[in-house]
Amino acid sequence: MKGISRTALILIIIIANIAIDQVTKKMTRDQIEYNETIEVIGDYLILTKVENEGAFLGMGSSLSPTLRTILLLILPSGVMLALFVYLIRDKGITRLSMIALSFIVGGGIGNIYDRIVYGSVTDMVFIDLQFAHTGIFNLADVSVMIGTGIILIEQFLPKKKEEIEPA
Repeated sequence: MKGISRTALILIIIIANIAIDQVTKKMTRDQIEYNETIEVIGDYLILTKVENEGAFLGMGSSLSPTLRTILLLILPSGVMLALFVYLIRDKGITRLSMIALSFIVGGGIGNIYDRIVYGSVTDMVFIDLQFAHTGIFNLADVSVMIGTGIILIEQFLPKKKEEIEPA
């Protein structure tokens, strides 16, 4: 992507992830009833609507409202802000890490937005492959997982000479 600045690329990735997440959540809130089951690919890919007051797989939904606010809204907001500042300021991170962290920030902000505006996160996708299945998730979760996956994959890629620190 010659010609596009590093900061512009970061912002494009973050905003695109937030936008795609919020559009799919709005469509879900408007067009799917709670716990309705829509088979997209048989029993393998199902759309449904749930509101998740907790975190991953509903963990934390039974916490007190104060603790839930601290652990699921204030702390993640601080982490996303710190990651964003790191992305903008640290010119030394690899392009792949920059893209990965931008996906994580975009996904994180998408779910934080839901918590602020709706008090819960709208989830809608369920995958069941017979031998394994997911919890119900949304596209912000996918963004975070893509970013995490890129970071993990990058750890196995050969390093360029200038990236290798002398011993």
